[in-house]
Amino acid sequence: MRHILVIRLSALGDVAILAPLMRVVSIANPETKFTIAAPPLLEPMFEGMPNVEFRGIDKKQSTKEIYKKLKNIGADTVADLHKVNKVGWAVMMLHVHELLHLNLKFRVHTLHKGRWSRFLMTHQLSDKPRRPQHLRYADVFRRIGLTVPTDTLENPFKVQKKSSGDVTIGIAPFSQHAQKTWPFANTEHLVQMLSKRGYRIMLFASKSEAAQIACWEQYPGVVSTAGKYSFSQELELISQLSLMVSMDSSNMHFASAMGVPVVSIWGGTHPDLGFYGYRQERSNALCANMKCQPCSAYGSKPCKYGDLRCLYAVKPEEVLAKIESLLN
Repeated sequence: MRHILVIRLSALGDVAILAPLMRVVSIANPETKFTIAAPPLLEPMFEGMPNVEFRGIDKKQSTKEIYKKLKNIGADTVADLHKVNKVGWAVMMLHVHELLHLNLKFRVHTLHKGRWSRFLMTHQLSDKPRRPQHLRYADVFRRIGLTVPTDTLENPFKVQKKSSGDVTIGIAPFSQHAQKTWPFANTEHLVQMLSKRGYRIMLFASKSEAAQIACWEQYPGVVSTAGKYSFSQELELISQLSLMVSMDSSNMHFASAMGVPVVSIWGGTHPDLGFYGYRQERSNALCANMKCQPCSAYGSKPCKYGDLRCLYAVKPEEVLAKIESLLN
């Protein structure tokens, strides 16, 4: 049986993009064994996949530590979906190890990151959307010789539940950077409007963020999950949502991995840079499309105007209209 080591150590959202694709690939290639090297936190996302094992590796570990964890896996092929220097050196050491043990069939395939196209996009020199991340992952698997069914990658998720009493809407108001986080006043206004319309609302945040959104539970039908559940339990809750409202954040990708439609709000980044949710409808990404967008590929660069105008330009009423158009 062929054995493929798949490496993606960060960011959490990028690993979450890999999870549903990995399920498709593992089902389509039953004669192949896979070992996933990814952050330990995300192991629940890969549970139940046929012929898939998980090896938890922290991205903060050194090159030598990563190499030691990969050395005894026994794979004959590596799919490096991370392609950063630290991982690259560890894979090179692994390749040398295999050659010294006369494993001449050992092969390494790496992700084409498309940094030049990202540079063009972030400098407003190109209007061509960048190839989505999950499709570039799929390209690597195809180069290895695996079967990747196209129809399971490109059909958007649709809202299934129709009646208002049967709808639970998830809201994930945080992101890693301020340039990607919708103003809290806007999010609270959206929560208030949805509550008045009788929808059940579930708030998703980390334990450290729980206090900032606790006051929103004063609105009827609003419940916060922050700090109350394990990651595995949170994934189960997300899977039961009718839809999710999120920033450009890992929660967008967690919901996508669970097959849940997402209405996403974009500021310093842009959905056309390729980091949009797996199989999400592009029209559900709400973006002001100002000339200054995107500031950067990952949202870490401060707003040059200092006022986050692109995020304030997306109004709560616009988000509500998008939600109700999907539900109705």
